[in-house]
Amino acid sequence: MNKVAVFFPGIGYTVDKPLMHYGRKLAKQLGYEEIPLPYTGFPPKIQGDAGRMQQSFEIALAQAEEMLKDVDFSTYEDILFIGKSIGTIVAAKLASESAVRDRIRLVFYTPLPETFAYSFGESIVFTGNDDPWVGRENSRIPTICWQKNIPCHIIEGANHSLESTDPILDIKNLRKVMKKTRKFILGE
Repeated sequence: MNKVAVFFPGIGYTVDKPLMHYGRKLAKQLGYEEIPLPYTGFPPKIQGDAGRMQQSFEIALAQAEEMLKDVDFSTYEDILFIGKSIGTIVAAKLASESAVRDRIRLVFYTPLPETFAYSFGESIVFTGNDDPWVGRENSRIPTICWQKNIPCHIIEGANHSLESTDPILDIKNLRKVMKKTRKFILGE
């Protein structure tokens, strides 16, 4: 089967950071061709600034479209979009507009609320209940997921990188996230 996984990183959370790094290793192990999107050039001090967030989204979207312009997704039987933070918005938008959207499954690591403004296919969400980008314990992400019937895994005490103050706990949580990601990829 011809399979591809596209990786949409966050602003400061590149494809080499733990969630994306191990997500890439997992996809490769499962036979997916990898396409990492190393976009750059974001403005400073984005958190809490709607204008800079919109500008950052437009930068990431334009760069992702440019990097993917020659990819013929119709040649793939299985397509994964794996996004982190602002990358989840870009992945959701591109999936919603794709001619092969029925073949695209999405893994969202710490999505932002704007991600859910788009209509996309099968997906899974991982979020922390101490994530300042989405309101910590007042995050709307779990409710949005519940309303849209999207599996949402909440990592206790985890921030926007799904990390806490305890590195050993972080490693355990990363393992759980990757195991659930693997099950999702395999359709289990």
